[in-house]
Amino acid sequence: MDTSVKQSPEPPAPAPAAAAPSPAAYRNLILATVGFALTFWAWNLIAPMSGDYKDRLGLSSFQQSFLVAVPVLVGSLGRIPVGALTDKYGAKLMFPLVSALTIVPVLLLIPAKNSYGAMLAVGFLLGLGGTTFAIGVPLVNAWFPPHKRGFALGVFGMGMGGVALSGYFTPRIAKHVVAGALVVFALVAAVLVTDHPGRKIPTDTLAHRLGEAGKLRVTWELSALYAIGFGGIVAFGVYLPTYLKTWYEMSPTEAGTKAAGFALVTVVFRPIGGWLSDRIHPAVVTSVALLLAALMAIVQAFEPPLNPVGTIALLAMAAGLGTASGSVFALVSQVTPQPKVGSVTGIVGAMGGLGGFVPPLVMGAIYSAKDSYAIGFMLLSDLALAGCVYAYGRMRTIQRDG
Repeated sequence: MDTSVKQSPEPPAPAPAAAAPSPAAYRNLILATVGFALTFWAWNLIAPMSGDYKDRLGLSSFQQSFLVAVPVLVGSLGRIPVGALTDKYGAKLMFPLVSALTIVPVLLLIPAKNSYGAMLAVGFLLGLGGTTFAIGVPLVNAWFPPHKRGFALGVFGMGMGGVALSGYFTPRIAKHVVAGALVVFALVAAVLVTDHPGRKIPTDTLAHRLGEAGKLRVTWELSALYAIGFGGIVAFGVYLPTYLKTWYEMSPTEAGTKAAGFALVTVVFRPIGGWLSDRIHPAVVTSVALLLAALMAIVQAFEPPLNPVGTIALLAMAAGLGTASGSVFALVSQVTPQPKVGSVTGIVGAMGGLGGFVPPLVMGAIYSAKDSYAIGFMLLSDLALAGCVYAYGRMRTIQRDG
């Protein structure tokens, strides 16, 4: 007869507390956000002065629009190779390098201002400033643990406020000020930006890494969602002053001020989207945010008076789009293998930037044909509703990492 005493199993060890981000993580987050804002300011130097260039060079409306679009298109597409290069060489090299290279076209704007061809060439080079988004996301993502990544990436995303800074300050200060700020940042970044010691360095070629990122289904799903969220922000940043002047008969100054308020709301709500994504699945946050944007677009399609209904609808729409922009990149950080974050970020960021330039063209064409913006807002609501349903129905099933 077995008289041995059966030992009760040992209770499981308590799970370790979630690791807190290190001081180095916050240092890199601050540097990345400042660098993102400065380079985005440089990226947008032409747009606030486009009216002056139109008068100086005798440009048509199409030539003016093309001049403004060149740096944005180059910056959006440039995120794809820059993100992959960041995977390979790290933000320690890429951030100061791209910031320093952006100084060149900033200074060239001064001698180029009397030639349309020269301005196009400078605009092409200014596109470099728009690529730093694909450097900062993998840097911040690597330094922060999963339970803090959403908020951290949202804070970094506030650097897109550099576009608003450019709109306000560029007409008031010399280009040398922006160039000087970039010089200081490039030097500081070269010393203080550090890649995470556990960063995995890919050994395959740039083309192969981009191909592998392109094969991931989630890359294109996230691209579509980001094209709606961030693309909507870019579209309104470009077209909202025109819409307010045309439909509500505002002065250019008043329209610009209200458009700046829209941009400020999107900047503030981006980290809120990330913060919520640390507590709720980011797909759910994205779905609710896009639903809000869709409903407000429907309200605005009925062309309400600006005060108070139109103002409330536009600001609530800004809150929804800003929140979605933050939550989508919280989702990127959770579903993308760490060595591919830069490559995936490059593609997703490029699609978001490009997604902002179709709606203004559509809105302008619809207004020219129908003398109304209602159809344009209904199309926006349809896109946002589609994103809402897809985010909740498909992306919600992707498990959180960590």
